[in-house]
Amino acid sequence: MENIEKAFEQGKGIFRLAPNWVPRSFCVPGRRIKLHPDDYYVLGGERGGIDERWLSSTTPAKNGPLTGEFEGLSFVVYEHDGEIKQLLLSDCVSYLKERLIGNRIWSDYQSWPMYSKFFDNMGPLPHHIHHNDEKAALIGQAGKPEAYYFPPQLNNHGGDFPYTFMGIAPGTSKAQIKECLENFSKGDNKITNYSQAYRLEPGTGWDVPPGLLHAPGSMCTYEPQKASDVFAMYQSLVNEAIIPEELLWKGVPDDKHGDYNALMDIIDWDLNVDPNMMQNRFMYPKPVKAIAEMEQSGYSEKWICYKSTAFSAKELTVFPGQTVTITDGAAYGLIMMQGYGKLNDWTLETPALIRYGQLTYDEYFVSESAAMKGVIIKNDSKTDPIVMLKHFGPDNPDLIMKS
Repeated sequence: MENIEKAFEQGKGIFRLAPNWVPRSFCVPGRRIKLHPDDYYVLGGERGGIDERWLSSTTPAKNGPLTGEFEGLSFVVYEHDGEIKQLLLSDCVSYLKERLIGNRIWSDYQSWPMYSKFFDNMGPLPHHIHHNDEKAALIGQAGKPEAYYFPPQLNNHGGDFPYTFMGIAPGTSKAQIKECLENFSKGDNKITNYSQAYRLEPGTGWDVPPGLLHAPGSMCTYEPQKASDVFAMYQSLVNEAIIPEELLWKGVPDDKHGDYNALMDIIDWDLNVDPNMMQNRFMYPKPVKAIAEMEQSGYSEKWICYKSTAFSAKELTVFPGQTVTITDGAAYGLIMMQGYGKLNDWTLETPALIRYGQLTYDEYFVSESAAMKGVIIKNDSKTDPIVMLKHFGPDNPDLIMKS
């Protein structure tokens, strides 16, 4: 515990985090998350390619029996007697409690209840679903709302299929969807015949509540989400790849395997057949305050994920050569997208290429007290803006006040 205190004191309430890479056996990396080309399959072919980087995570990845001991968990990096040391962020949260994440979140959750990630697949994902709290509790997990934002800096190409299927087309019957699930093991179950795809646009995002079927497209995606890794795949063939049937049943208790009604019960039907899907789920960035006021102060900040109460996210841009003080009403994690400079006493760098296991200065976790006091961000470039994405926990008071 002395080491946690030392790390917290060194950073004056801000933790530096190590890159946190996660493979997925059913994915093909899109190679846009800055990992070195030699390292996308560094964990071995049977683990699949690394196509995710988890951010500010105290949530272990659920990747089957071969999952690494700390897979999905973020580490804090600090210096002790001239040596670089690492601590689990989850241990820091458990020990520091409200001193790190604030009394409001600690008293309600006794944990850091969200994380974000970069998801980077070359092709589309299968039409799949995340459970609500009630259904997730049946398999000992928490439900998972999530959201998408497509950072322009990571999307110089859109991959093989930059369109996302959302929900179920209005007019579809439950019997038609159930038949697709029953045909899962017979080849292509054609479930996306009953959905609608939307073209993905860099610099915008989508809100994805639990119970909503969705087949994410192939853009590199920033995904704030509730602290859970619960899901089930409802599409059997995608991009000419067969999806193992075990992924269809992984979201129900063992005694419900083979029960297609249990799979249907996970679907929030009204949410899926919403005729105003675009209006209700699409997110265009919104300025956090008057644009002219921010620009005069040397920065621009926008809400990019704001439709869920489980988390929220902002994109902060600090203009070249500017020094600004940014205050927030809650603790947050941040990831650098562009530029270099300083964050209080910390170095800010945006690496072009990262080796597996290499430490960086592009990811931090800011305690509530440091956020409320205000962090000083200095852009040392004369030409390049600093751009960072900031992910917050539930019920962000700044967002509630704005709404």
